[in-house]
Amino acid sequence: MSTPLASAADAGRAAPPGRAARALAPLGVLLAGAPFFMANPFYVHLAILTCLNVVIVSGLSLIARTGQLSFGHGAFVGLGAYGAVVTGMKLGWPFWLAALTGTAIACLCALALGWVILRLKGVYFVLVTFAFAELVRLVMLDWPGITGGANGITGIPAAEFLGFAFDTRHRFYGLALACAVAALAFGLRLSRVPTGHGFDAVEQNAALAEASGLNVHRIQVRAFVIGCGIAGFAGALLAHYVGFVSPESFNLSLSISAIVMLVIGGRHSVWGPLIGALILTPLPELVRAAVNTQHIFYGAALILILRFLPDGLASLPARLRRAREGH
Repeated sequence: MSTPLASAADAGRAAPPGRAARALAPLGVLLAGAPFFMANPFYVHLAILTCLNVVIVSGLSLIARTGQLSFGHGAFVGLGAYGAVVTGMKLGWPFWLAALTGTAIACLCALALGWVILRLKGVYFVLVTFAFAELVRLVMLDWPGITGGANGITGIPAAEFLGFAFDTRHRFYGLALACAVAALAFGLRLSRVPTGHGFDAVEQNAALAEASGLNVHRIQVRAFVIGCGIAGFAGALLAHYVGFVSPESFNLSLSISAIVMLVIGGRHSVWGPLIGALILTPLPELVRAAVNTQHIFYGAALILILRFLPDGLASLPARLRRAREGH
């Protein structure tokens, strides 16, 4: 006999991959492996940024699965980046320990913030996360002894693990790809365990989930901390790839880009971050000649997706299948 909680969780749970997804798996492997054989460094650079965006948006997706949308996600990317860079360069810690420290800093800040603000709903939560992001940026600007101020920090060394340096683009792509796959696998696994079902139940109907015995506030805090921790780890990777960080690298534009990728890809699908990142990461380069109209294009694309595909591009196969069955 199904319970209300089970029904709510089933409504939000990601559907298992079907035959089409299994058929496309070899194509995905081929596309993922292609950058290893590309001679043009620019294309490899785009592939690296796509993988890092998959990680960042995957963290935001976890937060969205509990019914909240954060406009401060970029701030946690910055906290992870600066935490890893400062501990690595000033304290001499190895990359893996510095990256874990940056992730832990992002998690602790998310726990302190989330415990206070996650009782807010809708626009109030959005405004507070926006204000927090601006606060973090201003603190970074006004703390030059640690963060380098407006000049940022340069000369960040390449990531290194067990004596192997990811000091070329092809090598770093391998690291970024592994992290992107791990982030997607984590999201897929989470959708199949009780913790993930609890996330989905809260998003579907928080009042019903609370009445069924779930602690909604604790679930939302848990999702917020995990999602921001993933963003912090992505920030550590990004800093050691680019070799430079500054407060302006983690402004509101980064948070908005992550939200747009999630919405266009599909915020109810595990594959939404991948689809959104694959489309929107290289897109600015394709329309670079029309810099003044980029934001108009993004806005128009977002409006069209919300109007005709409110669940994002990830929902397109299911909609087409239902349309065929209807005929």
